[in-house]
Amino acid sequence: MVGAVQDYGRVGELNGFETNGYEAGRAMAKPQQPRRGEEVSQWYEEEIDDDLKLCYALNRKIRYTCCKALIIDGKMQSAEVDEFIYHESLIHPPLLFHPNPTTVFIMGGGEGSAAREVLRHNTVQRVVMCDIDQEVVDFCRTYLSANWAAFASDKLCLVINDARAELEKSPEKFDVIVGDLADPVEDGPCYQLYTKSFYEHVVKPKLSDRGIFVTQAGPAGVLTHREVFSSIYNTLRHVFKYVKAYTAHVPSFADTWGWVMVQATPSRLVFH
Repeated sequence: MVGAVQDYGRVGELNGFETNGYEAGRAMAKPQQPRRGEEVSQWYEEEIDDDLKLCYALNRKIRYTCCKALIIDGKMQSAEVDEFIYHESLIHPPLLFHPNPTTVFIMGGGEGSAAREVLRHNTVQRVVMCDIDQEVVDFCRTYLSANWAAFASDKLCLVINDARAELEKSPEKFDVIVGDLADPVEDGPCYQLYTKSFYEHVVKPKLSDRGIFVTQAGPAGVLTHREVFSSIYNTLRHVFKYVKAYTAHVPSFADTWGWVMVQATPSRLVFH
């Protein structure tokens, strides 16, 4: 869920996973006094709701212990222990329902996990991953070892650019277009990539025959689905005839998460 429209700024990691010059978290308490032989830790806090806050011990050295996690601007992006839930849910449904996916365009996805899952499909010949933030991409390419093979694949075309601009100017049509973006907070960096105009005039024309578009759609729990999930679903229903929403619980997000998959012309019964 990394950016594709503008620079997110700070990048951080939890449990021994942070690198030079980046500050992790938006609310860190004073360092605890360490015991003899222990390193100083700080605390990263992420407020999920009025009555729910997640707290993690944070240190500043690369140490491959416990769970690696990526945080951008105080928001949990993915945790090594369960990021597969988010990325498998994002990628595999559209690629499995498409009859023969060969080309894929990923908006965002700078950490490389979405590309990793796409490349598990043998029919795929070309993956364009477009992220706006060179620093985030370089950081993830260096430290997220699970994605090294994906970044090294000759099927992957990595582009550092605004995803909307790149998709608009592309001469290609794609079998699957993926939105692996931050939530559409009003005036936020990715807001313009969730609008009816964008879906209708940019995404839809760039889909090949029976092409599928899928996007992450934010929290989808009983108490949180109105934040962005319902709006994304309803916006897509105004553009595409066949729309499916689905959810899964992602523990590190402390909530049920949502995705929406759409198609102009149905290829399998799931869209009927």
